[in-house]
Amino acid sequence: MTAPRRRDGTAAGPALLVVAAATSQEVGAAFAVGLFGALGVGGATFARFAVAGAVLCIAVRPRVRHLTRRAWGAAAALAISLAAMNLCFYGAISRIPLGIAVTIEVLGPLVLSVALSRRGIAWVWALLAFAGIAALGVTPKQTGHLDLIGVAFAAAAAVSWAAYIAATSQAVQIFPRLDALAIATAIGALLVAPLAVVTVDAEATLHWHIIALAIAVGLMSSVLPYSLELWSLRTLQPGTFAVLTCLSPVVAVLAGWAVLDQSLRLIDCVAIVLVTLACVGAMRSSRRPRRQLPP
Repeated sequence: MTAPRRRDGTAAGPALLVVAAATSQEVGAAFAVGLFGALGVGGATFARFAVAGAVLCIAVRPRVRHLTRRAWGAAAALAISLAAMNLCFYGAISRIPLGIAVTIEVLGPLVLSVALSRRGIAWVWALLAFAGIAALGVTPKQTGHLDLIGVAFAAAAAVSWAAYIAATSQAVQIFPRLDALAIATAIGALLVAPLAVVTVDAEATLHWHIIALAIAVGLMSSVLPYSLELWSLRTLQPGTFAVLTCLSPVVAVLAGWAVLDQSLRLIDCVAIVLVTLACVGAMRSSRRPRRQLPP
């Protein structure tokens, strides 16, 4: 039985998977903030990759024998984009509110979607999104929200997110099931391990609540969302997937408020609404022929 389709021809099931992935990821990100004091950004990123890599490798049992050079290249590209995206994102949310960090980060998927679109109106939506981002810069000194280093980290995460989407689209064409994700996550843990050595407080890692929180973050931020995203990309175009992920700012604001007690100014909320509307508009204006990925 095929997934039900909306009137525009897009499968509803895979789209819902992307929304569920965003929800899990943003709540997991809110939980990750609790790890920074003990593990630092590098240590928290390593913990996330280590937990996710162990779970995925045990569950998926990826086949690494007889992999071609092309397959290893695809896995390496996915691992590098994952490591860069998560390190930069954690660096951002360690300095600025979760909702604002995600709002800046989604510019990566949005720009990718606009670049893939053949309609000129897509650039109008892109300008609307950038207007929303510009609104975040209004009177930052009154709240201290826009730490410039935090903004720079969020912008770098945006670029990495676009690279991750492209790498994922390539990987699902080569690897069966979730093999690419398991291999890439394990490689990612190795890539960020040197940073963890520098930032981790050894005594704090022995506390049971830190271990439990690290496991929760790994599952909610990596295992569940990336698995759902990989499955959705088997039937969704990269451009459509990119725009759907732009719903993340709204989810991030709610997660930051509920988990971290972060409140935003009215102008911040307006900016997030502008970015979200721009993403929805870009999604509706994107009408490219669909390309099926192998099951």
